[in-house]
Amino acid sequence: MKRRTVIKQLAAAIPAAMLHHQLQAASFLFNEAGDNILKGTFKPTWESLQQYQTPEWYRNAKFGIWAHWGPQCQPESGDWYAREMYMEGSAKYKYHLEKYGHPSQFGFKDVINEWKAANWNPEELVSLYKNAGAKYFMALANHHDNFDLYNSKYHKWNSTNIGPKKDLIGGWEKAARKNGLHFGVSVHAAHAWSWYETAQRSDKSGAYAGVPYDGKLTKKDGKGKWWEGYDPQELYAQDHPLSENSSDNGAIHKQWNWGNGVNIPSAAYCKSFLNRTIDLIDKYNPDLIYFDDTALPLWPVSDAGLKIAAHLYNKSIKEKGKLEAVIFGKILDEQQRKCMVWDIERGQSNNIEPLPWQTDTCIGSWHYQQSIFTNHKYKSAKTVIHTLVDVVSKNGNLCLSVPVKGDGTIDSDERKIVEDIGKWMAVNSECIYDTRPWKIFGEGPALENVAALSAQGFNEGKGKPFTSEDIRFTAKENILYAVALGWPENGKVLIKSLSSDNALHLKAINSVTLCNGTALQFKRSIEGLEIILPADKPETNYAIAFKIS
Repeated sequence: MKRRTVIKQLAAAIPAAMLHHQLQAASFLFNEAGDNILKGTFKPTWESLQQYQTPEWYRNAKFGIWAHWGPQCQPESGDWYAREMYMEGSAKYKYHLEKYGHPSQFGFKDVINEWKAANWNPEELVSLYKNAGAKYFMALANHHDNFDLYNSKYHKWNSTNIGPKKDLIGGWEKAARKNGLHFGVSVHAAHAWSWYETAQRSDKSGAYAGVPYDGKLTKKDGKGKWWEGYDPQELYAQDHPLSENSSDNGAIHKQWNWGNGVNIPSAAYCKSFLNRTIDLIDKYNPDLIYFDDTALPLWPVSDAGLKIAAHLYNKSIKEKGKLEAVIFGKILDEQQRKCMVWDIERGQSNNIEPLPWQTDTCIGSWHYQQSIFTNHKYKSAKTVIHTLVDVVSKNGNLCLSVPVKGDGTIDSDERKIVEDIGKWMAVNSECIYDTRPWKIFGEGPALENVAALSAQGFNEGKGKPFTSEDIRFTAKENILYAVALGWPENGKVLIKSLSSDNALHLKAINSVTLCNGTALQFKRSIEGLEIILPADKPETNYAIAFKIS
């Protein structure tokens, strides 16, 4: 790709005030990192990436499970711990004071050092997830905390050197391949630059007022300490001025697309992220990469994400003979949705989407939170199955995070939920796998009160709850599947969209069965298709799949 192409794209995408700095960054990337990028059909431009076609294996898979597991699970206090522990007065700040001490003396780097993952058994967990019906497995490769969970060539702050002293991505990959699952990684570290800015702060009151937290420490400060020889700035990336409005804890959400006054990452930071991610791809050969970014990482202030995408796609074609790789991105415009798979966080589309997409959600907090287990507040298997069926009916996939404890295990509530998902899938998965949307995705009262998407998604649980009157449709070859999202008290399901005079389905209906083969009595009229349920209610009765032919 010619340098002027990247410069043209950057100029169009970012405000003029940012441009001079960023043109220098683009030039730096070309000169220093260009040789790492595999050349081929795809070039690192949005125009070239529009050639992308979602692979059939992914469209058929429908369901994946995700281990969003890293050092922020060690305190077992929930998501964004490494940012919020530096917010004076916050719940995580107070928890940190009590458990570890003041952040000027015990920072997140020290939490990482305490994390040992002593009971981690990737083979057992991935096998459990396969039995639950997952067709792909995704593991966290790094989070906004900037700690690589693999044997990173370009980043000393990684899990083979510090903390567990294990190659976690290597272990997950081996387990996924052994279980015949496609393997994915999630990459979140691009935002460490602004996300960790809270570590530059100090308390405003109390005994430690004015004492800086550990976010500005450097390599020379480590003499005689456990981290001697390591540079905290390689982890925290805080050797830069604060972003505008950095005292506003919520400002980062408005700056997620590298605008609205955020401090722009340096060329060296962008280069490091690029090299780390290319190294991850080349070492572990992921089939899927999830980016927790608006569009691609560091866009529009760097072309690093474009290069990573082109590299992965070209690598897939070179090694497999055709494009089999999947990249997920968020808040995509119409052009960008042609370049990768659109991901919706904690929410789902309200329509059948013309292109494949994915919902990612979690049964609890993204990073393990003990209080959710203590209070038994996880999403139920029923909720997960309802989400899966709804998403698949609209041309989507579901990637479900099951939080992992600091020691590498999951708790008993989580295990029961996963097993219950597996029980439903064991009987009904044919209405999920290998299907495509029907002419409409569904019917029922929940359609009368749907919640709109907001930013990355976040409309989950905001609409009307599903009932047995809510039906979702999928199709495969000459078979129509209709799934009722509940068991009606009167033992009858009425599907109005399949009435005898409905143009959606004018063909005769000769057979209605459950997915286990049980034949059901039915009657079709101008009111709809009425199906009589069997007298014995199954254990997994929260969604009933009918096979109609």
